[in-house]
Amino acid sequence: MKSLRSRYLALFVIAGVLLSGFTIQQAMAVPNYPSAEEVKDAQKTVAKKKAMIARIQAIIVDLTIEQVDLERKAMIKAEIYNQAKAEEEAVAAQVAILQTKVNAAKAEAETAQKQLAQIASQMWRDGAAGTSLNLFLNSDNAGNLLYQLGAQEKIAQSSDQIYKAAIQRQQYAKSLTDQLKEAEKELAEKSAIAKAALVEARNAATTLQKKVDEQNALNKTFKAQLISLERISESLMQQRIQGLIDEARQQNLPGPIDAPSLYEVGPPNSAKVETAINFAREQLGERYVLGGMGPNVWDCSGITKKSYEVAGTYIGTHSATNQFYNMAAKRRLVPIKEAVRGDLMWYSYVDDFNGDKYHVVMYLGDGMMLEAPNPLRTVRIVPLRYGDLFRYAGRPTP
Repeated sequence: MKSLRSRYLALFVIAGVLLSGFTIQQAMAVPNYPSAEEVKDAQKTVAKKKAMIARIQAIIVDLTIEQVDLERKAMIKAEIYNQAKAEEEAVAAQVAILQTKVNAAKAEAETAQKQLAQIASQMWRDGAAGTSLNLFLNSDNAGNLLYQLGAQEKIAQSSDQIYKAAIQRQQYAKSLTDQLKEAEKELAEKSAIAKAALVEARNAATTLQKKVDEQNALNKTFKAQLISLERISESLMQQRIQGLIDEARQQNLPGPIDAPSLYEVGPPNSAKVETAINFAREQLGERYVLGGMGPNVWDCSGITKKSYEVAGTYIGTHSATNQFYNMAAKRRLVPIKEAVRGDLMWYSYVDDFNGDKYHVVMYLGDGMMLEAPNPLRTVRIVPLRYGDLFRYAGRPTP
């Protein structure tokens, strides 16, 4: 089917080049939308008609390529946000833990200080004033001078232990408080980064939506023009236009490149794979929302994470890149040509292990994948796209 579409497109493009001198490259560089008068004039001769058809088809392809590029940019921005949000949440968890420890340490230090006050009060009542009392009342400056100045004989062993513990608890509380301040500062920085990334991701999604709205409006016009030129049904023309769009999305690339095996990876756990896929399929048609991980909104890494979580398998955090690194760390990467049902696949704008993976999908086998792609699409099952597809897949359940 794909080769047939390619031949069909090539036929008309060649005809257009030969008959009118028009090239696809020129159309893509500076789109020149045909007017109703031009279309009407083109109907007069077969040569002009074929050239006009080629011209309109080339513009449709051009618009689609622009949209695909914007979709890619939107997914990249979304992944940057997901990573920033994951880092923010990790630091926030650290802050919460430190805050709990600080509260406990301060409470213990206050209790110890009260015990010291009670000892000092008892010493005052017993007449044990002087150096020992001053040292107790100025414990911050005392240090180990309490013993160096000969006060040891005036203090009971139990009081000595309470004093030491009080000093240690005060120092521990201060150390934790300092750590908390640093963690809070880091959290503020991570939060600012995540907030900025969210703004950029939303802006990218808005730009994409504007382009789609523009293309949809133009495609209605182009479809009507092509129908008038070819005199075929609206449904058949829609199929032809969709074919052009599909070809542009595939970027006319062949199947995935080969890659060497890195290590031995066993077959997947079929039961867990089917559990994950069944859960993901239940979400078909649900909306894409940046950062979504259910119950009825998703983004790309949100649906893969939750699907395998339901199957009892951890694949990484809510981030396509982190899920890749998780699979790599567990030695579960397989060459893309060896991918089987349930494996994860990633899209990356650089062919590098250390490069960010801006999109993750679940492979269903037979060249099909399940994904939550972008704000313009719901959760869906579509043919595998090879443009930007990374050369290794991940197997969560060997």
